[in-house]
Amino acid sequence: MKKTVSAVAAAVMLAGSVAAFAPAAHAEGGRIAAGVAGGLLGGMLLGGAIANANQPPPPAVYYREPAPVYVEEPAMVCRPVTQQVWDGYQWVYQTRRVCRQAY
Repeated sequence: MKKTVSAVAAAVMLAGSVAAFAPAAHAEGGRIAAGVAGGLLGGMLLGGAIANANQPPPPAVYYREPAPVYVEEPAMVCRPVTQQVWDGYQWVYQTRRVCRQAY
């Protein structure tokens, strides 16, 4: 389909350029019109050859394992917290250690 559309477009361009320069064919013995038509035709042929050229294959993909990364664990930050707790008979205060990771 792409080649058919390109061929029709090239034929229309060529016919249009020849029809536009037909009255000027007598100027300078027709050399100007022949040069313009030849340039257009050569450009179309060269453009078509470039457009239909095979593209090189994409580069090969290689997987490489990443380098090992060593991560230090953040230090633990602890603080004492006093809480009121029901022990079954009465309310008592207990001091517990609450820890979290420092970022």
